[in-house]
Amino acid sequence: MSAFEASSSSSSSTSRPITALAWASNSSTCPSHFSLINQTEEGGSANFSRGFGLKSGYYLCYSRDLSGGMVVTDVQVISDKETIPHGYCYIPEYLEHKASVGKKKRICVRIVPVGSVTTAVLELRLTIKNRTMLQQYTCLGDMNGFVVWCLKGPISPPAPQAKPRRVSLEMHNLSIDGTGPPQPLKPSNFPAGPSKVSRRRTNLDSNKSMDGVCDSGNHSNIYGITAMDGVPFSLHPKFESQSNTQVSVSTFCDVRIKSVQDIENEYNYTFTVEEQAAKIIRPLLTTS
Repeated sequence: MSAFEASSSSSSSTSRPITALAWASNSSTCPSHFSLINQTEEGGSANFSRGFGLKSGYYLCYSRDLSGGMVVTDVQVISDKETIPHGYCYIPEYLEHKASVGKKKRICVRIVPVGSVTTAVLELRLTIKNRTMLQQYTCLGDMNGFVVWCLKGPISPPAPQAKPRRVSLEMHNLSIDGTGPPQPLKPSNFPAGPSKVSRRRTNLDSNKSMDGVCDSGNHSNIYGITAMDGVPFSLHPKFESQSNTQVSVSTFCDVRIKSVQDIENEYNYTFTVEEQAAKIIRPLLTTS
């Protein structure tokens, strides 16, 4: 099997598209996620710089990294007199110092989001001019004695990846089956007192938890103390007897709820006295 037949069969089996093209002087200047095309299909050097005594050159390199979400859908070789097509861009350069790429002919690509297309460039090959024809490949044109070929094919859409969700601590504590274990009481969260109001004072007086917090020197709980913690609650003595008596429903039967009109009629004031006094004072002022 020849070199170009092996390359075409291997490229047809792959489905990973090319995501970027670039120029690089050598493997050291080539980015880590790019692959350098250093040989043609005939086995010769793929250095686009031609001439004797050249210490550096430039090679084509490509990437298949889909992390950026973009793919190359078309590649064109244009001359310096042609206008770059709409939607295309020139490929970047990763060159050594004092190295340069020839400008008589340039390579431009069309890059689009991977989810918007179903066909993209799968392979890129180089051959020596007028030497080899690659089957199933599209000839893009010649450049510095090389012929650039590309293979296009269908691509599968990327599988959707679920984004990790940040679940807060409160969501972890929630349970559908039932409530979790009882939480310890804070100093400002005392248990509810008994039903009778007259006995609250004795119960609160017997609770010494706040004294223990202040006497133990535990300053970590001082921010949980409020101004009302430790203050006993009790009713005034004149209301102590009324708290235990039951109020009958008949007591509220004589209560009459007044409407807005009733209140306006009851507190209506015409200011007639003030008006008469003003009439008496006004003639006195005019005569004087």
